Amino acid sequence: MKENLTVTMLLGEDITDPEAQQLCDNLATKPYIYSMEYISKEQVLEEQKKELGTDPSEFAGMNPFVSSVEFQLNADYANNDSLKWISEELTKLPNVTEIRYPEDLIESINKTLQKISLVLLVLAALLLVVSFVLINNTVKLGIYARRFNIHTMKLVGASWGFIRKPFLRQAITLGLVAGILANIVLAVGVYLLYQYQPDVMEVITWEVMVITGLTVLLFGIIITTFCSWLSVNDFLKMKAGELYKI
Repeated sequence: MKENLTVTMLLGEDITDPEAQQLCDNLATKPYIYSMEYISKEQVLEEQKKELGTDPSEFAGMNPFVSSVEFQLNADYANNDSLKWISEELTKLPNVTEIRYPEDLIESINKTLQKISLVLLVLAALLLVVSFVLINNTVKLGIYARRFNIHTMKLVGASWGFIRKPFLRQAITLGLVAGILANIVLAVGVYLLYQYQPDVMEVITWEVMVITGLTVLLFGIIITTFCSWLSVNDFLKMKAGELYKI
């Protein structure tokens, strides 16, 4: 949403197309520019002819419009604080007369996105807690069935690290498989979304999908391994009599 906001840079009346192109090339090197389009005053005149049904230059005796550059900012710069110093920087350039942008709209969008981000963050935290509890209970039930094996290995002198090793190895494998299955579901969901709305790939880029896929795999392994480690430790700390009471 932020990268769809348009900022208009009005140019001087006497600027030529080569000078405008050079200005655009200079702008393209700026880190805050996401996309950009140069609109000549001839293009503006043609658009106004179509909209008004008459030629404004016939009344004015000249083309009354000026050339402009319309550009979108990278999301990190699409706020009024950044736009203030960007406007000051751009107005110092030769042949730039004015910078226009919807200040109230930008402020409204940023406040709305902050609220949405907060709600999504809370929802994500709740889902993470629910996932952890469910996975922990499932892992604990699996280890519970082998609690006497753990106790037997303790009796023969096996170290805690040696006892934990097969359980942690199994947890890593299960986390990896779960992560792969989750990524397959996500990939199918993105594909179906792309079939319905192809423009979604402007937001869900390959970079985003790779980062998300790796994060899912990492969390799948970390959560299952950590839950397994906690559960095995709980049974390792128990005495023989306690194993019959649970």
